[in-house]
Amino acid sequence: MRLFLTQSGAFSFSLTWILITLFIGTGVGVAQYENYQEQVPGSNAILPMVYIEAGTFKMGSPKSEKGHFGDEGPQHNASIDGFWMGQFEITWDLYNLFVSRENDGNQVIKTASNEVQVNVDAVSGATTPYVEMSFGMGIDNYPAICMTQLAAVKFCEWLSAMTGNFYRLPTEAEWEYACRAGSETAYSFGDDSSRLSDYAWYGENSNDKYQKVGTKKPNPLGLYDMHGNVSEWTLDQYIPTAYRKRNKSVTNPLEVGEKIYPKVVRGGSWMDNPNRLRSAARRPSSKKWKRRDPQIPKSKWWHTDAPFVGFRVVRPLKTPSDQEQKKYWKYESTE
Repeated sequence: MRLFLTQSGAFSFSLTWILITLFIGTGVGVAQYENYQEQVPGSNAILPMVYIEAGTFKMGSPKSEKGHFGDEGPQHNASIDGFWMGQFEITWDLYNLFVSRENDGNQVIKTASNEVQVNVDAVSGATTPYVEMSFGMGIDNYPAICMTQLAAVKFCEWLSAMTGNFYRLPTEAEWEYACRAGSETAYSFGDDSSRLSDYAWYGENSNDKYQKVGTKKPNPLGLYDMHGNVSEWTLDQYIPTAYRKRNKSVTNPLEVGEKIYPKVVRGGSWMDNPNRLRSAARRPSSKKWKRRDPQIPKSKWWHTDAPFVGFRVVRPLKTPSDQEQKKYWKYESTE
């Protein structure tokens, strides 16, 4: 039996495996195999985190898969270390705390046991957008959208400073590993796209807008909206031929690159067709996502033309050194 917390606060059960305990707290060490909730100090904002065990999976898709694109092959074995991943996409409730920075004075008091020693005052803050960036689609429990990858990265740094725990964006490999949840099919629930409406908000059922997080069925790991709702940023530079250059087996792959475009987003969105929602589907970011930004120079924080892009966070089981942490939070260069 498995126990996990849903977005509504109710407990759900699944007969797949045992979750020994649910630990709730901030700035305290979390043992292996435990899900937990992170609460942003000084707020009611809660971030449920799901533990994902280390393992190896087949990354990419075969040519025979319906909707397969050339950048998804060849398939290769990727070994991934254990990590926690946000059960839900980051919502406006959380993201606006980062944008407003009104809560910074409640930063956790740092101790030697904290994973992160960064002072929140040292974290760059996003500029206030010149328009309401939800575009009227909803704020309370709805996914945050339109942020650049830099903004998503800096949110992770801010969250880390506030809580004392290390957070970052997932790598592309971590994202697919978590999305697949042990499956080798087009979607985490199988190959039949007619079942998508049970698990995802996408072009055919979204009513032309994103929807509240956690309102569809989760994947076998208890992660919601891995297919659809909003596409999700990863850390990787988008390289269409990346898989061709890899060995048949790789460990914790990450395509590092300091160019702003293109980066990889995953999962498909409320605007997309089923092919875009497949576990292996990859999408590059684009300068066109800022086309209607009237600012000169254009904002490095907001994508005015990407109301389909959001993100979720991960916390690796193995905390990187202070120097390595900065590398994960630095993905920025000139355009």
